[in-house]
Amino acid sequence: MSEHESHIALLRRCVELSVAARKSGNTPFGALLAGPTGDVLLEQGNVEITESNCTGHAETMLMETASKRYSKAELWACTLYTSAEPCAMCSGSIYWGNVGRVVFGISEALLAELTGADEQNPTLNLPCREVFSRGCKPIEVIGPIHEVEAEAIAAHSGYWTAKLVETTDKI
Repeated sequence: MSEHESHIALLRRCVELSVAARKSGNTPFGALLAGPTGDVLLEQGNVEITESNCTGHAETMLMETASKRYSKAELWACTLYTSAEPCAMCSGSIYWGNVGRVVFGISEALLAELTGADEQNPTLNLPCREVFSRGCKPIEVIGPIHEVEAEAIAAHSGYWTAKLVETTDKI
């Protein structure tokens, strides 16, 4: 399997995690940490709603666990995969956690189109590449990966619209 094919397979697993997060009552995002040989070390979906945790994004929660289990040197050799481009908060946790590479499915800009004005996801127009470029470490970023775009979008299908319709109905 080529490196690109491996990225696609691991991103598809992130999409599965995002679907599971949605089914458990959270927003549809998923992430995983892969070791240097591509083996999955950790998996995480969003938990912000069910745990009443404003920092409960998949990537941030994953980095919290990863930083307790692995050294900074070990994490630098790892790749964080995520269904959607990490937000500024998640990018910060990836940076401070010392992960050397990030691969994502859909861009923050596309995510903003999907979520619209939903108050659950007040998207910042701040790409992770820009966040990382302000630091002192050369974190590699790969994405968006267009081969998983439709699947990643499908995980969000109807989620944000339903929330917007529900909010509109209450007004």
